[in-house]
Amino acid sequence: MTAAVRPAPPPGPAPLRIALIASARHPIRDPFVGGLEAHTWTLSKALRARGHEVTVFAGPGSDPALGVVEMPLRPSRISEGARRDPSMVASQWLEEHHAYLQLMLDISGGPARYDIVHNNSLHYLPVAMAAALSVPVVTTLHTPPTPWLESAIQTAPHCPVRFSAVSDHTAAAWRHVVPAATVVRNGIDTRRWHYGPGGEGLVWSGRIVPEKGAHLAIEAARLAGRGLRLAGPVGDTEYFEACVRPRLDRTITYAGHLSQPELCELVGSSAAAVVTPCWDEPYGLVIAEALACGTPVCGFARGALPEIVTGDCARLVPPGDCAALAKVVEPTIALSRADARRHAEAFCSMEVMTRNYERFYRSVSE
Repeated sequence: MTAAVRPAPPPGPAPLRIALIASARHPIRDPFVGGLEAHTWTLSKALRARGHEVTVFAGPGSDPALGVVEMPLRPSRISEGARRDPSMVASQWLEEHHAYLQLMLDISGGPARYDIVHNNSLHYLPVAMAAALSVPVVTTLHTPPTPWLESAIQTAPHCPVRFSAVSDHTAAAWRHVVPAATVVRNGIDTRRWHYGPGGEGLVWSGRIVPEKGAHLAIEAARLAGRGLRLAGPVGDTEYFEACVRPRLDRTITYAGHLSQPELCELVGSSAAAVVTPCWDEPYGLVIAEALACGTPVCGFARGALPEIVTGDCARLVPPGDCAALAKVVEPTIALSRADARRHAEAFCSMEVMTRNYERFYRSVSE
């Protein structure tokens, strides 16, 4: 008896040709200046691993393994007379403006080289010029509303751009100009952010700028009687020198701007991660990184933080309340590190993020 021949499974969707527009200000390379750069690096690697053709447009000095096309940041020769004009803006602003302008002109010219253009930067020009392109343009909302981007969305009667947002909170913040942003939460590579053994002290990581509140983490750690290690790039030197450095001592230390493997080791060898936003945090990538290391989180319930964690892996208190934060340090340390890791794998992983972006891209392209 002849065995029945099974029909071949239908072919999957064709790979996409994706233009991923990144930050021109900071290179996309480890150690990352901030969460946006780390997110872009992770997303581009993950999309390429799933078979898509990804071209990353980014600033000079980015990771060559990404196959980056550097954006043309050319210093402008501004005369002294022009600099005295009241309308003069920072030279960096001019360089970035012209770099994004030239990039959008290049993409819009000639035959379509991409199936979709993903603006993963904070710049407004990819939105303002989207109508000039013959392919769909999507933009991820990474921050609270900004005047330049809001105005770019309103340059045409009907903005042709489709938007995603990194959290429900961020989507709601933009709803007055973007009524229906698709929520695609950030993700991290849980293979690179591996499970750690824990330790005795606390950890705080992120850009050292006022809105991230490192000084409040120091205050809470002192009240809790626990040591604290801080890590991250100094984004505001005046803030660091006035509010952070004077508070450093034998138990409160600054580890510097660490590479990803170094930061993973630091976070994974800590008892708990302290997250102290002084602004409406759009997502909080440091939370995902900590949970992937098995390190539970205590912090302020501000911005998107309440939607990123559960009671199995975190304790949150009212924003700015260092005394309340200190009181939940020990209950946070008592949480299961295995549960923290499981939540990261299920909710904050690169795989989850990438599948959601693929669905978003295809819904836009159809």
